[in-house]
Amino acid sequence: MKLFHRLEAGCAWIAALLFVLAGLFLTYEVVARYIFAAPTIWAAELSQLCLIWGSLLAMARVLTAGGHIRVTALTDRLGRRGRLAAEMLSMAVTAAFSLVTLWYGYAIFADSFDRGRTSGTMLDLPAALSEAAVPVGFILLTIAALAGMGRAIRGRLPEKSEGGGH
Repeated sequence: MKLFHRLEAGCAWIAALLFVLAGLFLTYEVVARYIFAAPTIWAAELSQLCLIWGSLLAMARVLTAGGHIRVTALTDRLGRRGRLAAEMLSMAVTAAFSLVTLWYGYAIFADSFDRGRTSGTMLDLPAALSEAAVPVGFILLTIAALAGMGRAIRGRLPEKSEGGGH
């Protein structure tokens, strides 16, 4: 699991860099469009690509860190064993959802790749470039959810669950 945690942390750093790049691209576009009246053909599409990849690459790390939104109105009232059971259930549901999304996301990516679909914009990037983020992100999320299930089975709650909800 240490290798996965390193991969997860690396993906989180890449995601952070992609978010910064998206901000820079959009700032450049605003300046170019509204100050110099010279809009770009690339800034909006590349920033969108950065946001898609950044969001999907960061999902696993956010899950491991306990940063996803949790509604804890009921689980806060449970004892430790009840919270562990709820954690196992939520990780199992997350893993199942991730596997389904991975399956269909890969099918969409493969179809676009095989057919050579493009974005249809002036930049005309291959559609598979953005669609590949779905299977990559959701395979990472599946592994993170299974690891979370394993932690709950071993009696460990996420740090943010120990002291109550958020």
